[in-house]
Amino acid sequence: MSKTILITGASSGFGRDTAETLSRAGHKVFAAMRDVAGRNRAHAEALRGQGLHVVELDVTDDASVEAAVAQVLAQAGRVDVLVNNAGIASAGVTEAFTADQAKVLFNTNVVGVLRTTRAVLPAMRAAGDGLIINIGSVLGRVTFPFFGIYGASKFAVEALTDSFRYELSQLGVDVVLVQPSAYPTNMYTSIQQPADAARGQAYGAVGEIPAKMFETFTQMFSAAGAPNPHDVAAAITTLVATPKGSRPARSVVGQPFGADAVNAATAPVQQGVLDALGLGGLATLAA
Repeated sequence: MSKTILITGASSGFGRDTAETLSRAGHKVFAAMRDVAGRNRAHAEALRGQGLHVVELDVTDDASVEAAVAQVLAQAGRVDVLVNNAGIASAGVTEAFTADQAKVLFNTNVVGVLRTTRAVLPAMRAAGDGLIINIGSVLGRVTFPFFGIYGASKFAVEALTDSFRYELSQLGVDVVLVQPSAYPTNMYTSIQQPADAARGQAYGAVGEIPAKMFETFTQMFSAAGAPNPHDVAAAITTLVATPKGSRPARSVVGQPFGADAVNAATAPVQQGVLDALGLGGLATLAA
């Protein structure tokens, strides 16, 4: 069955591939991105050329998000699926990042998810149906040194996703999480670097580790058998096609680095928390 799907951050990377893949699967896809008439004009035209709809949306701006969702609803009449993909990454000595840098990252990766979700939920609740797919990371479950701020944002997305899933479960709206591992996408070429370089230099040899980690990732991404970013689009497409009530709460994609073990160990603990609160029924999506 064809669905109306809104995907944020769809100009490139996971978002672009997912938009194209879902469109080929027969869905009506609205590919959302910033600066459609400027920096992303070529991306927007390429997607329109494939039959996708393009909508201007900046997840850091309330008015932009509301206007974009209103445009989709006016054009399609509904939003069946929201894919919260837009995000930025950061890596480096954590002390060397400024508070302003952290605010920018969290405004995109965390508050952005809240903005877009709030914007689509009234229509989904009225329909008694809907699917929200949040793109997290294995770094929302396990911690890499030098990815502290980015990881913190993805840990926050974990909490938001769980809370939304429980609160919406009896209203017919499903909320799930995809946890990608490291993949060769443009996220690594535009990664946020520490603004306070002197702080990083004060770490001596330890401060040189992030650059060596990047070198290792670069070699891994260019080697034979490198991870294929399309894995993420395929996982999202599978979630969209999976019958309501049967979707896993979390889907690890790529090398898990133990995130799958954390998921398995945490699930019964979290259910126990709900049961202790007398809210165990919220863990099951109502038909």
